[in-house]
Amino acid sequence: MWGHKKDQDKTAETPQPLKDAVREARIEAAERSGVVVDLRDADVARLDLLNDALDPLFDEVPNDVDLFDRGVSKGDTPRLWIDVVAHVEMGRDKRQYRFVQDTRYGRAVLAESYEVPAMADAIKRYVARRLVEREGALADDAGRGPHPLVDDCLPGRGRAGTARKPGNLTPPGTFLECRVRLRACGNSSVGRAQPCQG
Repeated sequence: MWGHKKDQDKTAETPQPLKDAVREARIEAAERSGVVVDLRDADVARLDLLNDALDPLFDEVPNDVDLFDRGVSKGDTPRLWIDVVAHVEMGRDKRQYRFVQDTRYGRAVLAESYEVPAMADAIKRYVARRLVEREGALADDAGRGPHPLVDDCLPGRGRAGTARKPGNLTPPGTFLECRVRLRACGNSSVGRAQPCQG
């Protein structure tokens, strides 16, 4: 009876190094995660400053241009997205802005700066280039009607572009047939006046 109580006291007094080490590791991890969260919040705050500096630039972009979708994403690596392929992220030192563009060959750094005005200027040049590219693409398409095969597949049009009569439903399989014909001609022929035997 007396010996049993002494055994309990011995187990309470004996050190448990693994348990203590796990507890210390948990405390360190919590401290580190707090630091990581603080760093991430600092990155988001810096990106928000840049985002606010870009407001006058994007106010000048015409409303009918939907190339740009600006916003800050707050994931593991916070980013200020300019469009689908370009964004600003913070450099390794967490003070430098890096403006990068995703290309088919990898990520290209378009500009790096510690200053908000310099980065805003680089983004302004990028937006201007994108607008000029858009104008060029629209000018190339102007005056060019759709490919005859595309015209056949447009709603309300029949074979060879003849108008369908009201109430005349599209026969089953016509849309699929148009897609097969377009694929047989190659997608490169869409929008260009090239003959195609389909």
